[in-house]
Amino acid sequence: MGLKIIPTILCGGAGSRLWPVSRESHPKPFIRLADGQSLLQKAWLRGAALPGVAEVLTVTNRDLFFKTEDEYRQVAGSTYKHLGNSFILEPFGRNTAPAIAAAALQVAKTHGQDALLLVLAADHLIVDQPAFAEAVAQAKQLAQQGKLVTFGIRPEAPETGYGYIEAEGNAVLRFVEKPSLDKAREYVESGRYFWNSGMFCFAAGTLIREMEQHCPAILSAVRACMEQSRRAEGKGFTQIELNPETFDPVPDDSIDYAVMEKSGNVAVVPCSIGWSDIGSWSALGDLSEPDARGNRIEGEALLHDVSNCYIKSNGRIIGAVGVNNLIVIDTPDALLVADRDRAQDVKHLYAGLKTQGHEAHRLHRTVYRPWGTYTVLEEGPRFKIKRIEVKPGASLSLQLHHHRSEHWIVVSGMAKVVNSDRELFVNTNESICVPAGHKHRLENPGVVNLIMIEVQSGEYLGEDDIVRFDDKYGRVAS
Repeated sequence: MGLKIIPTILCGGAGSRLWPVSRESHPKPFIRLADGQSLLQKAWLRGAALPGVAEVLTVTNRDLFFKTEDEYRQVAGSTYKHLGNSFILEPFGRNTAPAIAAAALQVAKTHGQDALLLVLAADHLIVDQPAFAEAVAQAKQLAQQGKLVTFGIRPEAPETGYGYIEAEGNAVLRFVEKPSLDKAREYVESGRYFWNSGMFCFAAGTLIREMEQHCPAILSAVRACMEQSRRAEGKGFTQIELNPETFDPVPDDSIDYAVMEKSGNVAVVPCSIGWSDIGSWSALGDLSEPDARGNRIEGEALLHDVSNCYIKSNGRIIGAVGVNNLIVIDTPDALLVADRDRAQDVKHLYAGLKTQGHEAHRLHRTVYRPWGTYTVLEEGPRFKIKRIEVKPGASLSLQLHHHRSEHWIVVSGMAKVVNSDRELFVNTNESICVPAGHKHRLENPGVVNLIMIEVQSGEYLGEDDIVRFDDKYGRVAS
């Protein structure tokens, strides 16, 4: 069968340049493209489709675990139902070097030192799967020779937003930071420079030895953290939840700075695979076909004398008159209007919202939870109305609220409710009230989604007014 290869997906980052669709709790990998698949789903399928794959390993934030599992389940189908999924869950980000170190240590333990990691970003797009598979085949050969392999994208234009790799054949001569436009033109014309894709392939043991040489502090801190972390294992499944206390002192560094730029053992596979890092709304808009006037539209829009605009609407119709070269992104709680040539500057809006502590940097109106979703429909000084959807067999934690009462109206499905010491079933078109201070739990015992309207009332309606007593998703401190 040959050596095992483990696609290792790094799923993190804020995607601040793709606000307002990208939020802290719904980052860039979860953005769906016109075909309905998210960037994360495409990354998983890209790795799963390769020959010789033993499992897919994902390194992501603890809070994104259930959402990530749902994304994979939606696309795995019968084709990949045999393929195991394993997870390393970070309490917070520490950049790519610690994430990849944890993955290498786990792969070495589970599959052996010679097993190959194929490191993929969850938020990049690759449209030519056959060319990608061929590039991976070349990378595997080099990795089996003990090389740290990176993938260099043949540049299509003098792009200033990417780092570059200077190479001669497969030999890396040097890594170069993001250049000026004149330098970028010089690089492209020379034929020796490639865009740094941020994808890698290497044997687990090779990377561990290189980290011992070039960044021993990172490796030893991650190893110590792994030894203190909670681990759950089953057939074709491993879940490691990194311990926050021992992960906190791990140095923050990228794999490029920590290892790749220091090592003399690096090879590159030059390739043309239809790669993009989807780094802005302008880049995302370019994936859509333009109309006769250069406009790209997703959703419903009415245009009069409009040219070279990208307009994305979500449930509302957008009207535009006499404008040119704009980006218009509409979501239920935020609207972005930007000059296409200033698309990179959207990150400043995200940073401003974060500084202000505004919820729009962190959450959408629809919020994903392990058990399903809730959507805020309306709110005022002493009330909030939500639409709640609970997946079949799922349940919320056993909890109480000190400051609010909740009135639940079932509109579809059936709810099983614990209210103080009573347990009862609430059917469609029935309702129940849970007063403040009552210990309660909501469960969907059926085989279809439970949909309810929740009306909250009280002096304080924040999401932190919750005391959990029992939770199947591990959200109660042990």
